[in-house]
Amino acid sequence: MNFNVGVIKGDGIGPEIVTEAMKVLDAIGAKFGHSFNYTQILMGGCSIDATGEPLTDEAIQAALSSDAVLMGSIGGNTSTSPWYKLPADKRPEAGLLKLRKSLNLFANLRPAYLYNELKEACPLRDDIIGDGFDMMIMRELTGGLYFGERSTKEEDGQLVARDSLTYSETEIRRIAKRGFDIAMKRRKKVTSVDKANVLDSSRLWRKIVEEVAKDYPEVEYEHMLVDNCAMQLVKNPRQFDVILTENMFGDILSDEASMVTGSIGMLSSASLNDTKFGLYEPSGGSAPDIAGQGIANPIATILSAAMMLRYSFDLDAEASSIEAAVKKVLADGYRTIDIMPQEADKRASVTQVGTAAMGDLIVERL
Repeated sequence: MNFNVGVIKGDGIGPEIVTEAMKVLDAIGAKFGHSFNYTQILMGGCSIDATGEPLTDEAIQAALSSDAVLMGSIGGNTSTSPWYKLPADKRPEAGLLKLRKSLNLFANLRPAYLYNELKEACPLRDDIIGDGFDMMIMRELTGGLYFGERSTKEEDGQLVARDSLTYSETEIRRIAKRGFDIAMKRRKKVTSVDKANVLDSSRLWRKIVEEVAKDYPEVEYEHMLVDNCAMQLVKNPRQFDVILTENMFGDILSDEASMVTGSIGMLSSASLNDTKFGLYEPSGGSAPDIAGQGIANPIATILSAAMMLRYSFDLDAEASSIEAAVKKVLADGYRTIDIMPQEADKRASVTQVGTAAMGDLIVERL
């Protein structure tokens, strides 16, 4: 089968980690008889440098013409990069928000899974980790505070900033349905996270989630306030299956979950719309401080490519093959610098490798 993949390498470590994911995809194509045709798309700081815009209309059309989009990371150092001297709507991250909105990517899936081989990288105690944990954070991606009306005005002699958090019943219902659908394929539990003791938007969120839950009698569900959820993620992460939440809460909680697994460099993500189309990217950022050094962990991007095979192309066997290869590389003792053990005696039992070498090792085990 032939698939057209839009590729946004982006900024910072983006080009390095996406190159390794493409290497793995090509190996999968050779093994299973598929071909992946890549279209390079500019977004973020590199697009600003080339066109003056973080995302052009031409780039959006190229993404829409693809079967799916594989992305690295965008942005740079917010203190030193000239990109962050531009107006907010001209900065790199504005391109990502515009792309999500233009492609109607309302459902963000962020799995947080602790590999047995990386338990030593988890900051939690062994009695908390137990046999490990496996959760999916379902984040609404195109509504809420990040897309609400905003302003900064002078009032009574001082600057006053406002950001609006708005959700409609339709926006909540569609992400809730997607969350319960995912739960049906997993352990059939949904934890809906909100701040209903304070926010009207959360009270509506809770009301709609309860209505959706009635259509899924097999799924156990509960409500949890976001501050409690943040505590529970470090107290007992094993209790979670699917965490369903709104945009800003999901942004924060998914980053917390990523560090509980030991490294954000291990976590993939998918952003889906109402069709099979999706944008696939690692959960981490552009890490400009290590860009070009060849030490970035490409595993999250490679696992994002596996999610693309599963969710957009229905190639479950191919996706499982990549995931098994990643586990085998870790079991064989290979680590990038971010997942190296801290203790000297444990470091002696594993081998540190760079970005390209990790990609090669995964290809060898396909």
